[in-house]
Amino acid sequence: MTPNLSIDKSVTTAENNTDDNLHPAIAAQRVIVPNQVNQASLNPADLNQANINQQGLPQPILHHPILHHLGLHQHGLHQPSQNHILAALPTADLANLSQYLQLVELPVGTMLYEPGQESRYAYFPTSCLISLQHMLESGRTAETASVGNDGLVGVALFMGGNSTPSAAVVQISGYAYQLEGYVLKQEFKRLIPLQQLLLRYSQVLLTQISLTAVCNRHHSLQQQLCRWLLLTLDRLNTNEITMTQELVAGMLGVRREGITEAAGHLQREGLISYRRGHITVINRKGIETHVCECYGVLKKELLRLLPEGT
Repeated sequence: MTPNLSIDKSVTTAENNTDDNLHPAIAAQRVIVPNQVNQASLNPADLNQANINQQGLPQPILHHPILHHLGLHQHGLHQPSQNHILAALPTADLANLSQYLQLVELPVGTMLYEPGQESRYAYFPTSCLISLQHMLESGRTAETASVGNDGLVGVALFMGGNSTPSAAVVQISGYAYQLEGYVLKQEFKRLIPLQQLLLRYSQVLLTQISLTAVCNRHHSLQQQLCRWLLLTLDRLNTNEITMTQELVAGMLGVRREGITEAAGHLQREGLISYRRGHITVINRKGIETHVCECYGVLKKELLRLLPEGT
Protein backbone atom coordinates (compact mmCIF):
# COMPACT_ATOMS: atom_id res chain seq x y z
CA MET A 1 0.00 0.00 0.00
CA THR A 2 1.25 3.45 -0.83
CA PRO A 3 2.32 5.26 2.38
CA ASN A 4 0.65 8.47 3.47
CA LEU A 5 2.60 11.66 3.03
CA SER A 6 3.92 12.94 6.35
CA ILE A 7 4.00 16.71 6.62
CA ASP A 8 6.38 18.20 9.15
CA LYS A 9 4.59 20.23 11.83
CA SER A 10 6.85 23.18 11.08
CA VAL A 11 5.22 23.70 7.70
CA THR A 12 4.20 27.35 7.55
CA THR A 13 0.49 27.94 8.09
CA ALA A 14 -1.45 30.76 9.66
CA GLU A 15 -2.67 28.40 12.37
CA ASN A 16 0.60 26.97 13.67
CA ASN A 17 3.31 29.54 13.02
CA THR A 18 3.78 32.66 15.08
CA ASP A 19 7.28 33.55 13.94
CA ASP A 20 7.48 37.34 13.83
CA ASN A 21 9.95 37.10 10.94
CA LEU A 22 7.48 35.23 8.77
CA HIS A 23 6.48 37.18 5.67
CA PRO A 24 2.94 38.43 6.51
CA ALA A 25 1.70 37.60 3.02
CA ILE A 26 2.83 34.01 3.38
CA ALA A 27 1.23 33.63 6.81
CA ALA A 28 -2.04 35.22 5.74
CA GLN A 29 -2.39 33.00 2.70
CA ARG A 30 -1.55 29.78 4.60
CA VAL A 31 1.08 29.00 1.98
CA ILE A 32 2.45 25.50 2.12
CA VAL A 33 5.85 25.35 0.46
CA PRO A 34 6.05 21.77 -0.82
CA ASN A 35 9.77 21.33 -0.20
CA GLN A 36 9.11 21.56 3.53
CA VAL A 37 7.85 17.97 3.52
CA ASN A 38 9.43 16.03 6.37
CA GLN A 39 11.58 13.86 4.13
CA ALA A 40 13.34 12.34 7.14
CA SER A 41 10.17 10.38 7.85
CA LEU A 42 10.11 8.88 4.37
CA ASN A 43 12.55 6.46 2.81
CA PRO A 44 13.58 6.94 -0.86
CA ALA A 45 10.99 4.43 -2.05
CA ASP A 46 8.26 6.28 -0.16
CA LEU A 47 9.30 9.60 -1.65
CA ASN A 48 8.58 8.30 -5.12
CA GLN A 49 4.96 7.73 -4.08
CA ALA A 50 4.41 10.94 -2.13
CA ASN A 51 2.14 13.61 -3.57
CA ILE A 52 4.94 16.16 -3.21
CA ASN A 53 8.34 15.30 -4.60
CA GLN A 54 11.88 16.11 -3.57
CA GLN A 55 12.04 19.08 -5.93
CA GLY A 56 9.26 20.76 -3.96
CA LEU A 57 6.57 20.38 -6.63
CA PRO A 58 3.31 18.40 -6.64
CA GLN A 59 3.93 14.75 -7.47
CA PRO A 60 1.83 13.16 -10.25
CA ILE A 61 -0.78 10.81 -8.82
CA LEU A 62 -2.23 9.58 -12.10
CA HIS A 63 -0.88 6.07 -11.55
CA HIS A 64 -1.61 5.92 -7.83
CA PRO A 65 -2.81 2.33 -7.13
CA ILE A 66 -5.74 3.57 -5.05
CA LEU A 67 -7.02 5.53 -8.05
CA HIS A 68 -6.86 2.40 -10.16
CA HIS A 69 -8.62 0.37 -7.45
CA LEU A 70 -11.46 2.88 -7.22
CA GLY A 71 -11.64 3.36 -10.97
CA LEU A 72 -10.72 7.04 -10.65
CA HIS A 73 -8.19 6.98 -13.45
CA GLN A 74 -7.78 9.29 -16.41
CA HIS A 75 -10.70 7.57 -18.12
CA GLY A 76 -12.90 7.72 -15.00
CA LEU A 77 -13.55 10.55 -12.59
CA HIS A 78 -10.56 12.63 -13.72
CA GLN A 79 -10.25 13.58 -17.37
CA PRO A 80 -8.26 16.31 -19.17
CA SER A 81 -11.49 17.40 -20.86
CA GLN A 82 -12.67 18.78 -17.50
CA ASN A 83 -10.41 21.73 -18.29
CA HIS A 84 -12.06 23.98 -20.89
CA ILE A 85 -8.90 24.68 -22.88
CA LEU A 86 -8.02 21.00 -23.16
CA ALA A 87 -11.63 20.15 -23.97
CA ALA A 88 -11.60 22.62 -26.86
CA LEU A 89 -8.70 20.86 -28.59
CA PRO A 90 -9.42 18.61 -31.58
CA THR A 91 -9.68 14.97 -30.48
CA ALA A 92 -6.39 13.95 -32.10
CA ASP A 93 -4.48 16.87 -30.58
CA LEU A 94 -5.88 16.19 -27.11
CA ALA A 95 -4.96 12.51 -27.41
CA ASN A 96 -1.41 13.50 -28.38
CA LEU A 97 -1.07 15.99 -25.52
CA SER A 98 -2.62 13.64 -22.96
CA GLN A 99 0.41 11.36 -23.01
CA TYR A 100 2.38 14.18 -21.35
CA LEU A 101 -0.27 15.27 -18.85
CA GLN A 102 0.05 14.19 -15.22
CA LEU A 103 -2.78 14.45 -12.72
CA VAL A 104 -1.78 16.20 -9.47
CA GLU A 105 -3.69 16.99 -6.31
CA LEU A 106 -3.17 20.57 -5.11
CA PRO A 107 -3.89 21.27 -1.42
CA VAL A 108 -4.95 24.72 -0.23
CA GLY A 109 -1.94 27.00 0.22
CA THR A 110 0.40 25.23 -2.20
CA MET A 111 2.63 27.79 -3.89
CA LEU A 112 3.13 26.67 -7.49
CA TYR A 113 5.71 29.37 -8.09
CA GLU A 114 7.06 32.39 -6.26
CA PRO A 115 7.58 35.91 -7.67
CA GLY A 116 10.41 35.86 -10.20
CA GLN A 117 10.81 32.09 -10.02
CA GLU A 118 11.24 30.32 -13.34
CA SER A 119 8.24 28.15 -14.09
CA ARG A 120 9.00 24.49 -14.64
CA TYR A 121 5.43 23.33 -15.16
CA ALA A 122 2.14 24.55 -16.54
CA TYR A 123 -1.08 23.59 -14.75
CA PHE A 124 -4.51 23.02 -16.27
CA PRO A 125 -6.94 23.09 -13.30
CA THR A 126 -9.99 20.86 -13.33
CA SER A 127 -11.43 21.31 -9.84
CA CYS A 128 -9.13 23.71 -7.97
CA LEU A 129 -8.81 27.50 -7.94
CA ILE A 130 -5.41 29.16 -8.25
CA SER A 131 -4.80 32.78 -7.34
CA LEU A 132 -2.24 34.95 -9.13
CA GLN A 133 -1.07 37.43 -6.52
CA HIS A 134 1.26 40.38 -6.24
CA MET A 135 3.15 40.65 -2.97
CA LEU A 136 4.24 44.09 -1.77
CA GLU A 137 7.34 44.84 0.29
CA SER A 138 5.02 45.70 3.17
CA GLY A 139 3.81 42.12 3.20
CA ARG A 140 0.34 42.89 1.86
CA THR A 141 -0.98 40.98 -1.12
CA ALA A 142 -3.66 41.45 -3.73
CA GLU A 143 -5.02 39.10 -6.33
CA THR A 144 -4.59 40.21 -9.93
CA ALA A 145 -6.40 37.23 -11.46
CA SER A 146 -7.62 33.74 -10.65
CA VAL A 147 -7.49 30.59 -12.73
CA GLY A 148 -9.86 27.64 -12.60
CA ASN A 149 -11.07 25.05 -15.07
CA ASP A 150 -11.38 27.82 -17.66
CA GLY A 151 -7.64 28.28 -18.13
CA LEU A 152 -4.08 27.44 -17.20
CA VAL A 153 -1.29 28.65 -14.97
CA GLY A 154 2.02 29.17 -16.77
CA VAL A 155 1.33 31.67 -19.55
CA ALA A 156 4.89 32.98 -19.23
CA LEU A 157 6.20 29.66 -20.55
CA PHE A 158 4.82 30.06 -24.07
CA MET A 159 5.03 33.87 -24.08
CA GLY A 160 8.81 33.66 -23.74
CA GLY A 161 9.26 35.18 -20.29
CA ASN A 162 9.51 31.95 -18.23
CA SER A 163 8.71 33.86 -15.02
CA THR A 164 6.50 36.67 -13.68
CA PRO A 165 6.70 39.07 -10.71
CA SER A 166 3.56 37.48 -9.26
CA ALA A 167 3.03 34.31 -7.26
CA ALA A 168 0.62 31.46 -7.98
CA VAL A 169 -1.07 30.07 -4.86
CA VAL A 170 -3.77 27.41 -4.59
CA GLN A 171 -6.77 29.01 -2.87
CA ILE A 172 -9.26 26.16 -3.19
CA SER A 173 -7.95 22.61 -3.20
CA GLY A 174 -8.61 20.20 -6.02
CA TYR A 175 -6.97 18.63 -9.04
CA ALA A 176 -5.07 19.87 -12.07
CA TYR A 177 -3.14 18.40 -14.97
CA GLN A 178 0.54 19.21 -14.84
CA LEU A 179 2.60 19.60 -18.02
CA GLU A 180 6.36 20.01 -18.31
CA GLY A 181 7.24 23.51 -19.50
CA TYR A 182 9.44 22.33 -22.34
CA VAL A 183 6.61 20.12 -23.62
CA LEU A 184 4.19 23.06 -23.58
CA LYS A 185 6.66 25.16 -25.58
CA GLN A 186 7.19 22.33 -28.05
CA GLU A 187 3.49 21.62 -28.54
CA PHE A 188 2.65 25.33 -28.67
CA LYS A 189 4.81 25.61 -31.79
CA ARG A 190 3.66 22.32 -33.29
CA LEU A 191 -0.10 22.26 -32.63
CA ILE A 192 -1.80 25.26 -34.23
CA PRO A 193 -5.16 24.72 -32.45
CA LEU A 194 -3.38 24.67 -29.08
CA GLN A 195 -1.44 27.80 -30.00
CA GLN A 196 -4.63 29.64 -30.96
CA LEU A 197 -6.43 28.58 -27.78
CA LEU A 198 -3.56 29.64 -25.53
CA LEU A 199 -3.19 33.02 -27.22
CA ARG A 200 -6.93 33.63 -26.90
CA TYR A 201 -6.83 32.63 -23.26
CA SER A 202 -3.94 35.06 -22.74
CA GLN A 203 -6.23 37.84 -23.96
CA VAL A 204 -8.91 36.68 -21.51
CA LEU A 205 -6.34 36.74 -18.70
CA LEU A 206 -5.21 40.25 -19.63
CA THR A 207 -8.85 41.36 -19.64
CA GLN A 208 -9.35 39.87 -16.18
CA ILE A 209 -6.26 41.62 -14.81
CA SER A 210 -7.28 45.01 -16.22
CA LEU A 211 -10.88 44.64 -15.01
CA THR A 212 -9.63 43.71 -11.54
CA ALA A 213 -7.66 46.97 -11.41
CA VAL A 214 -10.65 49.01 -12.61
CA CYS A 215 -13.07 47.25 -10.28
CA ASN A 216 -10.87 47.68 -7.21
CA ARG A 217 -10.54 51.39 -7.96
CA HIS A 218 -14.08 52.36 -8.93
CA HIS A 219 -16.55 49.88 -7.46
CA SER A 220 -17.77 49.24 -3.93
CA LEU A 221 -16.39 46.44 -1.83
CA GLN A 222 -19.75 44.67 -1.95
CA GLN A 223 -19.66 44.76 -5.76
CA GLN A 224 -16.10 43.42 -5.75
CA LEU A 225 -17.10 40.60 -3.41
CA CYS A 226 -20.05 39.69 -5.65
CA ARG A 227 -17.75 39.64 -8.70
CA TRP A 228 -15.33 37.35 -6.89
CA LEU A 229 -18.12 35.04 -5.72
CA LEU A 230 -19.63 34.66 -9.20
CA LEU A 231 -16.28 34.06 -10.90
CA THR A 232 -15.41 31.45 -8.29
CA LEU A 233 -18.75 29.68 -8.66
CA ASP A 234 -18.30 29.58 -12.44
CA ARG A 235 -14.92 27.85 -12.10
CA LEU A 236 -15.98 25.33 -9.44
CA ASN A 237 -19.48 24.44 -10.67
CA THR A 238 -20.80 24.54 -7.12
CA ASN A 239 -22.65 26.90 -4.81
CA GLU A 240 -20.32 26.37 -1.84
CA ILE A 241 -16.86 27.88 -1.40
CA THR A 242 -14.42 26.87 1.32
CA MET A 243 -12.70 30.14 2.13
CA THR A 244 -12.23 32.31 5.21
CA GLN A 245 -13.11 36.00 5.14
CA GLU A 246 -9.47 36.74 5.93
CA LEU A 247 -8.33 35.00 2.75
CA VAL A 248 -10.97 36.78 0.67
CA ALA A 249 -9.83 40.10 2.13
CA GLY A 250 -6.21 39.29 1.28
CA MET A 251 -7.09 38.52 -2.34
CA LEU A 252 -9.11 41.71 -2.76
CA GLY A 253 -6.42 43.72 -0.99
CA VAL A 254 -8.77 45.10 1.67
CA ARG A 255 -9.21 44.87 5.44
CA ARG A 256 -11.02 41.86 6.86
CA GLU A 257 -13.53 44.15 8.57
CA GLY A 258 -14.65 45.40 5.17
CA ILE A 259 -15.31 41.87 3.92
CA THR A 260 -17.15 41.03 7.14
CA GLU A 261 -19.45 44.02 6.61
CA ALA A 262 -20.05 43.31 2.91
CA ALA A 263 -20.65 39.59 3.50
CA GLY A 264 -22.92 40.39 6.43
CA HIS A 265 -25.07 42.60 4.22
CA LEU A 266 -25.42 39.83 1.62
CA GLN A 267 -26.23 37.33 4.35
CA ARG A 268 -28.94 39.53 5.85
CA GLU A 269 -30.54 39.75 2.41
CA GLY A 270 -30.61 35.96 2.26
CA LEU A 271 -28.18 35.77 -0.68
CA ILE A 272 -25.37 33.90 1.04
CA SER A 273 -24.70 32.02 4.24
CA TYR A 274 -21.31 32.06 5.96
CA ARG A 275 -20.23 29.61 8.61
CA ARG A 276 -16.77 28.54 9.78
CA GLY A 277 -14.93 29.26 6.57
CA HIS A 278 -17.71 28.03 4.27
CA ILE A 279 -19.53 30.47 2.01
CA THR A 280 -22.74 29.12 0.48
CA VAL A 281 -24.48 31.10 -2.23
CA ILE A 282 -28.21 30.67 -1.66
CA ASN A 283 -29.52 33.05 -4.32
CA ARG A 284 -27.20 33.45 -7.30
CA LYS A 285 -29.61 35.68 -9.21
CA GLY A 286 -29.69 37.99 -6.22
CA ILE A 287 -25.89 38.18 -6.25
CA GLU A 288 -26.03 39.02 -9.96
CA THR A 289 -28.24 42.03 -9.20
CA HIS A 290 -25.57 43.39 -6.84
CA VAL A 291 -22.50 42.74 -9.00
CA CYS A 292 -20.84 45.46 -11.06
CA GLU A 293 -20.46 45.46 -14.83
CA CYS A 294 -16.96 43.95 -14.63
CA TYR A 295 -18.28 40.42 -14.17
CA GLY A 296 -20.46 40.65 -17.26
CA VAL A 297 -17.66 42.12 -19.39
CA LEU A 298 -15.27 39.32 -18.45
CA LYS A 299 -17.91 36.64 -18.93
CA LYS A 300 -18.77 38.00 -22.37
CA GLU A 301 -15.11 38.14 -23.38
CA LEU A 302 -14.55 34.59 -22.19
CA LEU A 303 -17.47 33.29 -24.23
CA ARG A 304 -16.36 35.30 -27.26
CA LEU A 305 -12.77 34.08 -27.26
CA LEU A 306 -13.24 30.61 -25.79
CA PRO A 307 -16.84 29.59 -26.49
CA GLU A 308 -17.97 26.26 -25.12
CA GLY A 309 -17.44 23.51 -27.62
CA THR A 310 -14.84 25.50 -29.58
